[in-house]
Amino acid sequence: MKILIVDDHALVREGLAQVLQNLSPDLQLLQAKDGAQALATLLPHQDMALVLLDYQLPDSNGLEVLRDIGNIQPALPVLMMSGQCTAQVMHQALQLGALGFISKAGASEEFLHGVQRALQGEVVIPQALLDSGGGLEFQDFSLSPRQEHVLAHLVNGLTNREIATALALSEETIKTHVSSILRYFGIQNRTQAVLAAANYAFKTRANKVRK
Repeated sequence: MKILIVDDHALVREGLAQVLQNLSPDLQLLQAKDGAQALATLLPHQDMALVLLDYQLPDSNGLEVLRDIGNIQPALPVLMMSGQCTAQVMHQALQLGALGFISKAGASEEFLHGVQRALQGEVVIPQALLDSGGGLEFQDFSLSPRQEHVLAHLVNGLTNREIATALALSEETIKTHVSSILRYFGIQNRTQAVLAAANYAFKTRANKVRK
């Protein structure tokens, strides 16, 4: 499993790398100091599992890099990182395809938990931001690209094992995605997911038209 850390401070990158080593013994960590180096690093590593992307970079805004990553690897999960996060920035990041925001100012256990959730395809929202009453609710956000892929296969009637084969993921990971999708829509089974998917597709198209 490969994770790319993008941050202009070497000390921060090394600190995050130490925390992330607890994820897996076979974890391979790559580092980039700015947006240009991040994009150059991704090109030969099409099997990257996750990108941890700092919001403030010396050569560009993190949101611009997020957009560029989406253009070259649209299914690649990206978590934005920052010492601070506002509701506005969170919405911008999610609209550009990020799986959420993770704080560099929190405890290492909280950071690691957020990364683990992102690797499972879940949207990551800082609890402090939710508690602050910034007008954020989980339902305000879209499914992640990977969850949308799983939902599409659900609608076509594929089993978890068949979806896992189609997406080259473990069956356990697919189970996690399916649970997240059912939770997102507030439904109980796959039959209900068909109608939910149709409504979700309509809402997504409507949002794009409004933009």
